[in-house]
Amino acid sequence: ERGAIFGYHNLVVDMRSLVILRNLGYPVVFDPTHSIRVYGIPSSDPAGGQREFVPALTRAAVATGIDVLFIESHPDPSCAQCDAASQWPLFKLEALLKQALEIDHTVRHLPRLEEQNTATDAVK
Repeated sequence: ERGAIFGYHNLVVDMRSLVILRNLGYPVVFDPTHSIRVYGIPSSDPAGGQREFVPALTRAAVATGIDVLFIESHPDPSCAQCDAASQWPLFKLEALLKQALEIDHTVRHLPRLEEQNTATDAVK
């Protein structure tokens, strides 16, 4: 999943799609670095990506129970030959992955409420 284009050339990632894909029974891959690209602007242009949103989108996607993260990373993103505007800095990758692993560990041990009949469901 990397989002769909709506409006002003922004990709919009609907976290519901990650749950829907997971429920199909196949591994779900999320790519936060491509989901922050701004289409119509070359990736070599700093305005061609919004990498400040990579951590929040990564954490949100992991919280839905995805199976794989695909993160483009580079020691010096501005020098990357492809997708420079959306590459995640390599020196920040470990911290991001540690957060993702903590969230993943937590959500994998929680009951999936969307599959449970709760007391409030019985009242309806």
